[in-house]
Amino acid sequence: MEKVISKKTDYTVLLVSVAIFLLLQLPYFVKIQYPFRLLGTWFHEMGHGLTALLVGGKFHYLEIYANGGGVAYSTVTNKFFSIQTARALTAAGGLLGPAISGSLLIIAARSQKHAAILFRILTVVMVLSLLIWIRSYWGIIVLGGFAVAFLIIMFLKNKKIETITVLFLGLQCVLSTYLQLNYLFTKQFERNGQVMTSDTQNIAINTFGTYWMWGILLLIVSCFLLWKSIRYYLKR
Repeated sequence: MEKVISKKTDYTVLLVSVAIFLLLQLPYFVKIQYPFRLLGTWFHEMGHGLTALLVGGKFHYLEIYANGGGVAYSTVTNKFFSIQTARALTAAGGLLGPAISGSLLIIAARSQKHAAILFRILTVVMVLSLLIWIRSYWGIIVLGGFAVAFLIIMFLKNKKIETITVLFLGLQCVLSTYLQLNYLFTKQFERNGQVMTSDTQNIAINTFGTYWMWGILLLIVSCFLLWKSIRYYLKR
């Protein structure tokens, strides 16, 4: 029979997970924060790449840099949508990818059975990304470390540890959206001496409105997903 976590355990695990995540944001624990920031970058760039695939384009590869940044290289076509719509969706995929993935992980953590399934899916996706898409040396090292850690947790065959891990990853993933608030409301940025347009600006260019309008909209959507997923997780 599938085991659903009790109401009391729900609150306990949730509070512990949020406390751990907040601890990772304190400046005194930079070394602990670092790999999780790169994990957030992985979710972001995979969001771009997988969205490009979903709209009928190609996901070539991604790079994750030592400074915490990253980039996903993809091309889009007008197979399912117009070029402009496909570009806008691909840009939005990187910003909403962590929020959507994190919400699914939080929801799955309510059930040990579902948590185990989603944890294995996440591990497989991470391993595939290492084999197919990640091209940067630093990205391979850090994400390889996470993949090994996930495989060890799976090998332990402890459903409670898996469930707590899934909940923690879900919270970390969704809340990583708020670590990039400056980026949400940035029109341009500089990378390797070149001026680049931000994701929100790319959405505005290919649709309508301004970058800050899309930043507000995406922030609202992310907050809504976080609220709904936590509400479902705590539901009797």
